[in-house]
Amino acid sequence: MDRIAIIGCGGSGKSTVARQLARILDVPLTHLDATYYDEHWKPLPQDEFAAQQEKLVAGERWIIEGNYAGTLPIRLASADTVIFLDLPATTCLWGIAQRRWRYRGGQHHKDGVYDRITWNFVRYVLSYRRTMRPRVRDLLREHGLHVRLITLTSRRQAARLINRVRDEHQPVT
Repeated sequence: MDRIAIIGCGGSGKSTVARQLARILDVPLTHLDATYYDEHWKPLPQDEFAAQQEKLVAGERWIIEGNYAGTLPIRLASADTVIFLDLPATTCLWGIAQRRWRYRGGQHHKDGVYDRITWNFVRYVLSYRRTMRPRVRDLLREHGLHVRLITLTSRRQAARLINRVRDEHQPVT
């Protein structure tokens, strides 16, 4: 697990899993929202965003978290592991509510938290499994046959993965 792409719906826990894995594995972490948006929520042009990701995936070791299906093939081409957080919409909405409570809204570059809740975003979360998940699966089949795919469907499974990786990377005494 040297080049890890973490994908999934908003509120699924991508940033949390990414932070924990980066700490355990001592791997550089990039939150794609921090790359895509500036402090005024102005997005990068698509070609610049893709170019930034090309630079990121050129590294030997990395964790990149964020869905961005339009540029997912860039990450898939270089990843050795994909963690797909495929959680139910209700779980994701609860995660968004918890994030809102914890961070009180706004952007927190350091933590990879971009708390901008709009009705479009809520609709996206509610329809993710019906509309985005098939697209992500198609991209995985087309560009990610070489990766180790870890699909997690609950927070409990995510916690077990973190614990397993932590146990595997404990220093031997």
